[in-house]
Amino acid sequence: MESNKKYWKGLEEYNNTPDFVKNNKNEFAEPLPIEDVLNEAGLSTVTPRRDFLKALGFGLGAVTLAACQSTPLKKSIPYLVKPEEVTPGIPNFYTSSFNGQSILVKTREGRPIKIEPNPNAGLYNCGTDARAQASVLDLYDVSKLKAPALVKGGQTEETTWAKIDSFVKGELAKAQSSGKKIRIVASTVNSLSTNAVIAAFVAKYPAAKLVQYDAVSYTGIIQANQNSFGKAVLPKYNFDKADLIVSFSADFLGTWISGEEFTSQYTANRNYKSLENKKMSRHIQFEGGMSLTGTNADTRVPVKLSEEGPALIALYNAITGSALPGGTLGNNATADKVIKLVAKELLQNKGKGLVVCGSNDVSTQILVNAINAAIGSYGTTIDLDNPCFLYAGNDAEFNGLVAEMGRGEVGAVLFLNSNPAYDAANAKAFTDALAKVPAKISFSDRADETATLCDAIAINHNYLESWGDANAYEGYYSIVQPTINPVFNSRQAEESLLTWADAPVKDYYQFVRSNWEAKVLPAAGLKWEEVLEKGVVTTQAKTAAAYSFTLSLAAVATSITNSSKALAKEVELQVYENIPMRDGKNANNAFLQELPDPVSKVTWDNFVAIAPKFAEKLKVKEFDVVTIKGSNGYSVDLPVLIQPGQAQGTASIALGYGRTKTGKAGNDVGKNAFPFVSFVNGTMQYATSVTITPTGAYYELAQTQTHHSFEGRAVIKEATFKEYLKNAGAGNEKGEHKDYDLWDQYEKPGNNWVMAIDLNACTGCGSCVVACNVENNIPVVGRDEVRRRREMHWIRIDRYYSYETKDGDVTREKEIAKLEDLDHVSVVHQPMLCQHCDHAPCETVCPVLATVHSSDGLNHMAYNRCVGTRYCANNCPYKVRRFNWFNYWNDSRFDNYLNNEFTQLVLNPDVTTRSRGVMEKCSMCIQRIQGGKLQAKLEKRPLKDGDIKMACQEACSANAIVFGDANDPNSEVSKALRSERIYYVLEEINVKPGIGYMTKIRNTDTTVQA
Repeated sequence: MESNKKYWKGLEEYNNTPDFVKNNKNEFAEPLPIEDVLNEAGLSTVTPRRDFLKALGFGLGAVTLAACQSTPLKKSIPYLVKPEEVTPGIPNFYTSSFNGQSILVKTREGRPIKIEPNPNAGLYNCGTDARAQASVLDLYDVSKLKAPALVKGGQTEETTWAKIDSFVKGELAKAQSSGKKIRIVASTVNSLSTNAVIAAFVAKYPAAKLVQYDAVSYTGIIQANQNSFGKAVLPKYNFDKADLIVSFSADFLGTWISGEEFTSQYTANRNYKSLENKKMSRHIQFEGGMSLTGTNADTRVPVKLSEEGPALIALYNAITGSALPGGTLGNNATADKVIKLVAKELLQNKGKGLVVCGSNDVSTQILVNAINAAIGSYGTTIDLDNPCFLYAGNDAEFNGLVAEMGRGEVGAVLFLNSNPAYDAANAKAFTDALAKVPAKISFSDRADETATLCDAIAINHNYLESWGDANAYEGYYSIVQPTINPVFNSRQAEESLLTWADAPVKDYYQFVRSNWEAKVLPAAGLKWEEVLEKGVVTTQAKTAAAYSFTLSLAAVATSITNSSKALAKEVELQVYENIPMRDGKNANNAFLQELPDPVSKVTWDNFVAIAPKFAEKLKVKEFDVVTIKGSNGYSVDLPVLIQPGQAQGTASIALGYGRTKTGKAGNDVGKNAFPFVSFVNGTMQYATSVTITPTGAYYELAQTQTHHSFEGRAVIKEATFKEYLKNAGAGNEKGEHKDYDLWDQYEKPGNNWVMAIDLNACTGCGSCVVACNVENNIPVVGRDEVRRRREMHWIRIDRYYSYETKDGDVTREKEIAKLEDLDHVSVVHQPMLCQHCDHAPCETVCPVLATVHSSDGLNHMAYNRCVGTRYCANNCPYKVRRFNWFNYWNDSRFDNYLNNEFTQLVLNPDVTTRSRGVMEKCSMCIQRIQGGKLQAKLEKRPLKDGDIKMACQEACSANAIVFGDANDPNSEVSKALRSERIYYVLEEINVKPGIGYMTKIRNTDTTVQA
């Protein structure tokens, strides 16, 4: 580890605040609630506590009472006629598709309980993101409507499908006969079959038209490609073919286009296998707010939002030798210097470089196209001939629809997977115009913000109840098939459209099958049953062609310069998607609400992020509530989060919050930032000028990060790529120390289950956290409990900040004085879970042997033996144990997740739901280990490497987690653990952890030749 680096988790640790000191001296946030437990058990505690405990003996009896909460009763009803494909206790897996990505859905006794990546997905088998993992909970959402409904005065009234059909058909006929327009407003439709259904609907109603819009738009890229090359497409980006990646505010490892796919590509050139081949890509990030991608960059340069355009002009000029006006970065000397170096490196990496930009401005994206053409990216790192169809929304078309409705030209409008009353750029203009439409129908599954303004809600199936398909990329098709019968009286939206169009085939299953048998299967040479089993069909990819750029950029540069000048007033605000909430469609998913944001570690809220030095200038402190007022008059009050790495003079607010009609979990969580989005030059813009004014109020955000401190010990080890090439063990030098063992050594003659985690591959996305939650029935505790440091996650992603001090002086006084240094922090993400130590200190102190070591190297928990002393948590140096403070399944405070029998259908029957008063932690998915052993035994073969995968491992798009048997020298984990980069966290205390980490390597050394 570099001696000049100091690591800290948050500013309270960095500044060593009194609250931080107090909380970290106090091992537990609060004492055990003995009084509450005894009262719940029916034991009166009217007598003084001392006398009561004296009578009780104040021994284990008191604590035993605390743990004697009844385990929830599970009722079993035997099959009268057992389905042939269902065997109780044995899971079934079905292929399906989520957001265009092929997945496997695990079901138990007919109910979906887990999402896994589909191993047949080929190039797109890239793990899953947090949304996919959490999506199974949406099936069991009690906030959904149970039947179709008519809406009167904003209130829903259940009705029958016959009445809905009669009403809608009548209204459509009126609109058609009166010469008025019919519009289907949908987020991107990339389904072959859905598009065919819409075509059939339009054939019946010629006045109808599909208008696609996405809450977060990519129209700027699509339109720029139309202007530059005559192809109105979203390209396929190949990060795996790029040796040098330069990003301007594109969070491509997080929320930009297809984060899980890009993560898989990106880490393929940076993980331990790539490093062993002496190869590592280089990544430079220019951005205003600290993004997930920015935290992973080799070099990150904070730039104001108004400097992004000039920086791109400067880069183009430096690459091509042109003299476009507007390429001045003002006072940002660091960015100016890096731009010149980047230009030289891109020219040295022609055909192997890639420049991406998160802006939705057409002119900006045209300039990015010109840069990529100049460095030979087209045909290699950018593919326009096999484009992406995940986002096809057209901002101008949607804006035109609002104008049409306002003029009274629209007779009927139907909303499919869209909620513009919440997420449109100017929601008020939209809702005012919508009121002038005679017939309004929503396909929402709940009475959301738009649905309550409609006349009827024809509730749609959840995707796990649906038939369908997706076409995410040219030549790549995935199937959607139901894994459970419809839970409520819903009907698939496509079937409703076919019914209203009087189509000859109204059964959507038959429609999808016929469509595939006519259009897809002949070219693939597959049968329908084979597609259902495989889940995907791929056709021969087209050869990616190189494209030359011939447009004049004079007008483009002028447009960019004018936009930058307009933005450079007051405070420059960027609204963005964060990892948990994205655009807010899944705001009622409690798993996502409680997933910590990878950068801020905030749950259950959004906030306004500003830099430490800028906060001092504004005279605000962390958690102070401020009013943010935009140039359009919209204002919102939000707490301040002091964010190291945020560009000076800028602020950032996450979209997706502030929902008012989504359900128990998501209502009134955070504030809505969509009204800050503006429609400029034909596209939605996500940067604007605002003023920030303190209100005097205070609001504590629920963060998970700084609950524990490692007191400066070496939990993170780093080196540069240049150092690694000289010495593969760089950054991993081990000091001399003598070992003293309190434990005996034991052989593990069977298996020895261990894990390796590559810090160079882990991006910190949090998909593993949600996968672990779903797999292991981990409860959601809510905002207030997280504030009390009681989150229950078995695996967490620790985020560490650091920066290189100039003179090696790391004294606290000098650090705190240099607030500007916090603009240039670097970040490391470290997954932290139970280390399954061979010499586990938790086992030594447990008075009832509830935590013991197995013969195959795992630290087990016997939940029904645990009495909740918390001695094990006190003795755990990694702070990975969790205490159950409540019976989450029958406590009304947790009715957003477990407090109803319906939602409990999501629980994994192979994993015990833990009782109040019990300690728990990562079990290394012992149920999966046993399942793998059983399968091998049934097949009468030895267990093979790869037969068993952890939930966190399978979900990881970066392949950062490797699990296996250390007794098998040829296993993937054994090979990984032999790497010279492997170290063990806190190995100096000799607890012999079973999880090895690989040193973080940064490619910070420029390759530019002098």
